[in-house]
Amino acid sequence: MEYEIRYVHGHVEVYDQRGRFCCSGDTEGEALAELAELAA
Repeated sequence: MEYEIRYVHGHVEVYDQRGRFCCSGDTEGEALAELAELAA
């Protein structure tokens, strides 16, 4: 699945290809780690 990373007011938000919010983090790495946990 493809994801879009958006930088919003000092943090990172991850959205799926339909534009639905998936997770967020203080950094891109933190957000991607959160996304990996959701996929597991």
